Amino acid sequence: MKTGQITPLFVTEIYRAEMPEATAFLEELDDTCRAIADEDEAGQTWSQTKAYLGYTSYASLNDLPQRAPIFADLKKFIDGHVAAFIEKLDYDHKPKLDNMWINVLEPMGTHSGHIHPHSVISGTFYVAVPDGSSALRFEDPRLGFMMNAPARKANAGQNHLSFVPVAPAAGTLLLWESWLRHEVPINLAEDVRISVSFNYA
Repeated sequence: MKTGQITPLFVTEIYRAEMPEATAFLEELDDTCRAIADEDEAGQTWSQTKAYLGYTSYASLNDLPQRAPIFADLKKFIDGHVAAFIEKLDYDHKPKLDNMWINVLEPMGTHSGHIHPHSVISGTFYVAVPDGSSALRFEDPRLGFMMNAPARKANAGQNHLSFVPVAPAAGTLLLWESWLRHEVPINLAEDVRISVSFNYA
């Protein structure tokens, strides 16, 4: 029997890029992230209060590109890829960096499912990803509307899964539209997983 045509609609797109020849850059960024984490008492307190197993500057610092030149260089790298992503998305809009923060996730740390309200593009640049580190897991935004949808086959294609993990490496940049729900499962690495997250608004 001749089958009909399938047209994918309302596609959810994830942008991925790798920083080329990034060893020296990553080493400097790693050192800078750790130094700021050690000095930022407000961020340490906020992380403890929120039961975040590790450190984040999310609620304490909003001047990383002005605070250290390595973050200004990172912003330039990200800016170029955000411009490419919004072109692919056919946005009639050019968002600008709104905030940027450090994440140092300790072993067994996690970050539950969430979105980034009041933003357009969100993303993460990965600085240190030791063996066993968490992937970033994206959730199908239609999940709450699926009602009686049956279980998928064990070998179902990625585009038919309800949750899709994306495993980064050091130097990986991931971008997505800010409404897309995502989470960081338990960090099973024996060392910290370091990343820099950001929003464009």
